[in-house]
Amino acid sequence: MAADDPRSGRAQLRQRVQRAPQDFIAWVMLAEAELDHGDAEAGLRAVARALALRPGHPEALARLGRGHWMQGRHAQAVEALQQAAAHAPQHPGIALWLGHALEDAGEAEAAAQAYEHACRLVPGEPLFAAHLLNWRRKLCDWRGLDALSAQVRRAVREGQGAVEPFAFLSEDAPAVEQLACARLRAADIARGVAPLPAAIRPSDASRLRLGFLSNGFGAHPTGLLTVAFLESLREHADIETHLFALNHDDGSPIRQRLGAASTLHDVSGQPHGRIAQCIRDQRIDILYDLRGWGGGGAPEVLAMRPAPLQVNWLAYPGTSGAPWIDYVLADRFALPPSLVPHYSEQVAWLPGAFQPSDTGRVVGTPPSRAECGLPDTGMVYVCFNNSYKLNPASFARMMDVLEQVDGSVLWLLSGPGRADERLRAAAQARGVDPARLVFMRKLPHADYLARYRHADLFLDTNPYNAHTTASDALWAGCPVLTRPGDTFAARVAGSLNHHLAMDELNVASDDEYVRVAVRLGRDADERAAWRMRLEGARRSATLFDMPRFASGFAAIARRMAARRAQDLPPAALD
Repeated sequence: MAADDPRSGRAQLRQRVQRAPQDFIAWVMLAEAELDHGDAEAGLRAVARALALRPGHPEALARLGRGHWMQGRHAQAVEALQQAAAHAPQHPGIALWLGHALEDAGEAEAAAQAYEHACRLVPGEPLFAAHLLNWRRKLCDWRGLDALSAQVRRAVREGQGAVEPFAFLSEDAPAVEQLACARLRAADIARGVAPLPAAIRPSDASRLRLGFLSNGFGAHPTGLLTVAFLESLREHADIETHLFALNHDDGSPIRQRLGAASTLHDVSGQPHGRIAQCIRDQRIDILYDLRGWGGGGAPEVLAMRPAPLQVNWLAYPGTSGAPWIDYVLADRFALPPSLVPHYSEQVAWLPGAFQPSDTGRVVGTPPSRAECGLPDTGMVYVCFNNSYKLNPASFARMMDVLEQVDGSVLWLLSGPGRADERLRAAAQARGVDPARLVFMRKLPHADYLARYRHADLFLDTNPYNAHTTASDALWAGCPVLTRPGDTFAARVAGSLNHHLAMDELNVASDDEYVRVAVRLGRDADERAAWRMRLEGARRSATLFDMPRFASGFAAIARRMAARRAQDLPPAALD
């Protein structure tokens, strides 16, 4: 395996510690190299040797914390990184990793403080500014947001910082900047990864072998979106599907259905090279990356090129910017021809919407309005998007609607830390009674889905739309009002409406958005008509027809593979 090349830096460090087992720095560097390769166990073994040589050293403690974090032991990660930070309070890298650990340990406000500290130590570093910006968005802490965003966007335009592309999607930046951001991050990954040796697929293979790589194979948006599609794809006799799960089995019914629909390989916690070799050993023809630059993915695995064709699809709504990704799977609404120049991949357009959905979901009966915290009467606007999508502009638009519809409320998903408190304060600053904001804590999917029975209209956000959440709302019978933007992430809700033939709810401006939301809020008959129309569209439109979706998906996969078999390069497919 390329990852074990004796000329690699990691292999040389292993040799070095064998020759000089008392070399503390070598053990720390080896720990870092092992962790970079996704091998937490090997990294922790090296850390233990380093700490035996110098107990309490902050550099070793930092790697100990990172190793615990990689293995999901968040409390231990926080403890180790706090010790490291206490010994080295001026170390920005330790402060940054402490922020990551606190974030995943559920200590939201403390994570923000760690990111702020890291940013103060190196105020000109775009990576640190980007983490602070992203976390402030999650906490709805909008202090200094414009200045931080301008700093991060400027760094991306000037090629100065490899910030996380997923977080960058929340910035009001054009597609050309999203491409620049993704390319910088991909180049950063490529510097530390060597591809696997080229492999040739036997030409007499009778079945097309499709692989799907994700950390969401379970009770997760990715699992919920893909399970019914994969069950339908199983009906195509010439196609064999393999799931490579970066997440452990969560014991959910969705995980069981996924395992029954495909061959499921649990590769959670394994080093990048081992995961890549597992994919290679299954002789996968086309590998679909279902995470992209989102958290918990494995771009290093894709960079090793375990499959001859690799596709960006579903979870990351933008370009990968990566030379190891050949295609992006999309539809013509979410990714219109005007965006194609800003994509590093060739575009393969599906005949319908790019997003599948679980048509086995049952929308139950919710608790009473009072039990949900809602008033007994009045218009219920809803936005169950994650808190980082509720930026000042989108929130102001929602407040404009509430001001004009007497007795209305806005039902939101509760955010981390003091996010809810900050949103109530922002409402009050706009002259809106904070009590008109109602918050729902995160619930099991069936319970959450039932809540839409009390919702009258979903108010979408910009520049990052509702995606899985929009699908949930529509399936549960709640119409979605959205303003499609100029990037993929800003066009997903519009795509879903379009494929339900409900384009009238895709509006062209913020002013029109407010006018339509207010009109519907005041007119119960029109709202009822939209619900009836949505119910009919849900039964008849292609959006929720998974056998048809699977047929279109399979046809595109066959065309990709056919070009490859003829030694033709990837090309746009329609």
